[in-house]
Amino acid sequence: MSVDPNISILLVEDSGIMRKMEMSVLKSVGFNNVVEAEDGNDAIFKLESNPIDIVLSDWNMPNMSGYDLLIWVRNSNKFSKLPFVMATGRGEKKEIAKASKAGVSSFITKPFGPEELKAKIEEAFSEKKAENLPEAVFKPQYGASGKPLIKIAHIQITDHIILGALKHLIDSGKISPKNFELETQCMSSWNPVAKALEDKTIEGAFVLAPIAMDLFAYGTKIKLVLFAHKGGSIIVKNRKGEKFRKPYENYFKNKSFYIPHTMSIHNMMAHMFFSNIGLKPGVAGDSNVDVSFEVTPPVKMPEFLSNNENACGFMVAEPIGTKSIAGGIAEQIGLSSELWENHPCCVVAIQEEFIERFPDAVQELTECLVEAGQFVDQKPGIAAEVGVAFLDPKKILGLRVPLLKNVLSDPLGIKTNDLYPVKADLEKIQRYLHDKMNLGSIIDLNKFVDLRFADQACQEGASSSLGSIFHEGPKKSLELLDRLILEQENMAAKSTLDKVGKYLTLSLGEREFGIDISKIREIIGITTFRTIPNTPQAVRGVINLRGRVISIVDLRLKLNMPEIEYNDRTCIIVIEIQGKKGQDVIGVVVDAVSEVSNVKAEDIEEPPNTGLEMNTDHILAMAKNPDNASVKILLDIDRILTR
Repeated sequence: MSVDPNISILLVEDSGIMRKMEMSVLKSVGFNNVVEAEDGNDAIFKLESNPIDIVLSDWNMPNMSGYDLLIWVRNSNKFSKLPFVMATGRGEKKEIAKASKAGVSSFITKPFGPEELKAKIEEAFSEKKAENLPEAVFKPQYGASGKPLIKIAHIQITDHIILGALKHLIDSGKISPKNFELETQCMSSWNPVAKALEDKTIEGAFVLAPIAMDLFAYGTKIKLVLFAHKGGSIIVKNRKGEKFRKPYENYFKNKSFYIPHTMSIHNMMAHMFFSNIGLKPGVAGDSNVDVSFEVTPPVKMPEFLSNNENACGFMVAEPIGTKSIAGGIAEQIGLSSELWENHPCCVVAIQEEFIERFPDAVQELTECLVEAGQFVDQKPGIAAEVGVAFLDPKKILGLRVPLLKNVLSDPLGIKTNDLYPVKADLEKIQRYLHDKMNLGSIIDLNKFVDLRFADQACQEGASSSLGSIFHEGPKKSLELLDRLILEQENMAAKSTLDKVGKYLTLSLGEREFGIDISKIREIIGITTFRTIPNTPQAVRGVINLRGRVISIVDLRLKLNMPEIEYNDRTCIIVIEIQGKKGQDVIGVVVDAVSEVSNVKAEDIEEPPNTGLEMNTDHILAMAKNPDNASVKILLDIDRILTR
């Protein structure tokens, strides 16, 4: 049913950054009349003081949870019939069942997309609830050749690259399936993938192992036939904020950490990592938690990390982490395989009814995927080109071939050459999630995993599987953090050496600054320049310098310092910088210049975080004068002039 876009929505979410994201999602599908609340208590106040048509609430919140708010609403004479959508990172089936029993109108698992949320809002107003719909019926489909059609769902992560490789091998004629036709379906997030498996609108999916196991536990008739990969994820920390030092737990404590889904290996290993260093991780809003896990769309993690100093990091499939590191947003703590060597993550799940009707097609599909995995392993360069085209066809992710090739070539990164399903590893997953995190259910893996196809497809069957080493104790986690500290120290030492050299000393008022002498072409006296309309205030105009027109920038104004009148000491430093379009020459107006000084390594210190009028990102370092107590600010003139 269509819902009036002018309805009043009460959005209840304790995380400010998540609330902002959900507001954006609501507005993107036309819902602009939104009232915000920070927790259940605030929501009750807003309900009683505003006309509200529907509640969209997070589950885990301090003070009063979304579940308790739901109970209050259903027991209220005034609001008992109010549509109520529960939005939560806890995507387990048992949580959905609990909310349904309490009277929730609709339930949506984070992260979610615009159309998914819109559909859930429409469902909340509809009399036809999802739980009342008839059970989905599997209907086999056939391709143009008459062979069974296998529709495989996936999302845009490197973990699913073998599916893209198989499609490439089929399209290029290097593999010609005899028993099936392949159709890949890229979906926006894990929720649509899980729903498609439940609704039987696809024959199979590349899906997180815990999601597949949870679906199986609650009656979705699927079988795991193959691992989609091993390893391939990364854990990073925010580059912003306080200095990273021992004791490590103090850095992470009382901060948020992003994960892609509650029912994920990332949640499990992040929980293990933080527990190992003495912290209590858990879902945001849970009591007695000192690292709050927030479920976030993987593609949004770098943006959220960059804009939130209270976020300490994230764990996600590559190449999102590597892109964040390259962009200066994050620092690598470690790869997932360093915490659990040869661990599974995503699996290939196939509808049980399809397996029963078309076992030959499933056998051939399994063999083709194994061959595609070998292709990725042996030809990472070509696989990277294929992967970029498959995973980012519309160039939304900004995926690049060199970056993906590096990810595929990393010996500790994603593994695609050993996809045999190891039930012992799946047992570790379900036991850790269930026993230590109170997530999911314990299922009979002998009924869930169908090894018939992998036994034939993988050359040596179970014996070919590389050993899985589970580093559950604190030793490995601490080693990764110690390594990060050492890398930071080495980088700091290298950075210091890079800054050693000769600098021209210039003055702006009583402050002294330094510019790398190698960037300076000449110094001229102040002269008349021609102004240019509609330019920033700091751009004073242009001059003709021996036949070349160059821009003139007042460094005082560029650094947000007060303007003064020019005098006979004012001069222009002609500087060569690396601009966006290559080398450029710019004249910089300063109060005065004096000496060229030789800055030594022992005199260099990192810039302070506060106390300066300028953004310290544009300062190379602080140079102490060994002869007196003065300090000179060494400027990153390229960054200042190109920002």
